[in-house]
Amino acid sequence: MTATSIATAAYLVSSLLFILALAGLSQHVTAKQGWTCGVAGMVIALTATVGLVIDGHSSVGLPLLLGAVAIGSLIGLWRARVVEMTGMPELIALLHSFVGLAAVLVGWNGYLEVEGQGHGQFAGALLRIHHAEVFIGIFIGAVTFTGSVVAFLKLSARIKSAPLMLPGKNLINVGALVAFAALTVAFVVSPQLWELVAVTALALALGWHLVASIGGGDMPVVVSMLNSYSGWAAAASGFLLDNDLLIVTGALVGSSGAYLSYIMCKAMNRSFISVIAGGFGIEANSGDDTDYGEHREVSAQDTADLLAGASSVTITPGYGMAVAQAQYPVAELTRILRERGVNVRFGIHPVAGRLPGHMNVLLAEAKVPYDIVLEMDEINDDLADTDVVLVIGANDTVNPAATEDPDSPIAGMPVLRVWEAANVVIFKRSMAAGYAGVQNPLFFRDNSQMLFGDAKQKVEEIVHILAPARV
Repeated sequence: MTATSIATAAYLVSSLLFILALAGLSQHVTAKQGWTCGVAGMVIALTATVGLVIDGHSSVGLPLLLGAVAIGSLIGLWRARVVEMTGMPELIALLHSFVGLAAVLVGWNGYLEVEGQGHGQFAGALLRIHHAEVFIGIFIGAVTFTGSVVAFLKLSARIKSAPLMLPGKNLINVGALVAFAALTVAFVVSPQLWELVAVTALALALGWHLVASIGGGDMPVVVSMLNSYSGWAAAASGFLLDNDLLIVTGALVGSSGAYLSYIMCKAMNRSFISVIAGGFGIEANSGDDTDYGEHREVSAQDTADLLAGASSVTITPGYGMAVAQAQYPVAELTRILRERGVNVRFGIHPVAGRLPGHMNVLLAEAKVPYDIVLEMDEINDDLADTDVVLVIGANDTVNPAATEDPDSPIAGMPVLRVWEAANVVIFKRSMAAGYAGVQNPLFFRDNSQMLFGDAKQKVEEIVHILAPARV
């Protein structure tokens, strides 16, 4: 048995573990097992790769590989310890950029290595296939790299979330794709170094423009989309490196990310093409001057009294809950109300927060029972029979304009119909518009009241008021 055959078997086991990881991560109750499978698969894959390098008797490759693994592990452990849950979306976007950059470097290395060896084992049609792999891999990687960097900058508020509106932006994107196709054909027929430089620059610019043109309301889809891109970039690298595991893993990430993007777009009643073309969050809409009337304010005491007399309560969290780190007092409030016999449930919109599943993870972290955390489609029809809805840090996902205003930028987007409940209390710091830059008429409804302030502090005040009255 050779080192190569052992590595092939190890890669097969790793591939199966990665598939089990995806299956496990699809549900809350099996998420930890899924994570364990993913980590185990990666450990086996790295061990097998190190074994191949040792078998190759490389005096240079092994120290470099071990050094890279050590540095990457230390950085990963450090970031995992210090990053807050609210910082996870931008961290994931940044990690996607690393995958894209790696694909670009692998592509360039693949071209220079083969050219430096006088084409080596490649000849005829096989050489053309290799050139196509190089060219396409570099293009996908470069688009992923700059697109992910822009997503990171937007999500971390280092640049404005409003979309970049260049004249003829759709024509720019189409023109870049046409240029890429033409350059690919030219490179496969007669490869030239300048063509590789040109496609790298073109893809870097296209990746930047694609994500810069997308508004804040579509950023959850963008994160998922970039996840898919990074997977295909990894698969392209796998072909260049003749690594089956990298091909399988990249395909898993690419296909699952693409499917998740489809789910997110469906949840927002959007087409994937429309998201790429610009999406929500047109800056002009942030200045909506429609007169919706006057809003009503409520205190923590009044909210506690309202909850004390309720028989059913629904909590709809959003990114504001994550920012305030209010999930723990929300979990305590849930426990107190359930002890009093109140039917408490959570309504989670598919794009709540800035990362798919963000709210679910926060609530699981705070030990909220899985069975009372429901998706939008599971709870929407029950909201009309709900006594009190607490909207904690959500905005665009509970905006009635999506169903009532055909001219709204979010028209047609499925939302949680919280306004159908008897009473709605909105936890918010101010009357500012949401991340999509769209004003919310919910704030001015007769059955809605605004509880201004830090969400964590306000929920803790309500808990303190209700706690002595527990039964």
